[in-house]
Amino acid sequence: MARQIVLSAKAPAPPPTYSQAVKAGGFVFVSGTSPADPATGAIKGTTIQEQTRQCLANVQAILEEAGSSLDKLVSVTVILADEDDFAGMNEEWVTWFPTNPPARQGAKLPARIPGLKVSIAAIAEA
Repeated sequence: MARQIVLSAKAPAPPPTYSQAVKAGGFVFVSGTSPADPATGAIKGTTIQEQTRQCLANVQAILEEAGSSLDKLVSVTVILADEDDFAGMNEEWVTWFPTNPPARQGAKLPARIPGLKVSIAAIAEA
């Protein structure tokens, strides 16, 4: 399978430096996805739960555009601005993945973006 760039209008537009996702080798590689509203580009939500929910909705839209879905997730990286938000992120996470969750790792957001609490990157089966 040739490398294919994925772009969903139902998720926030990426900056010109990277793609929303790339489909290759039977997988979909979703770039770090913010909790931005797809229509306005503004960060949606002020709590970690709200922002986690919006990130996952954006990842879901990108995966669906690629012909995949959340239940095909293999690995996810959750990138937090503040490690104290880990419990709140998990609170929302379990509502999306109550059983058979994907593998997951965490990271610290390398830059401060005003209002941004979380970004989520993912790898799913195509």
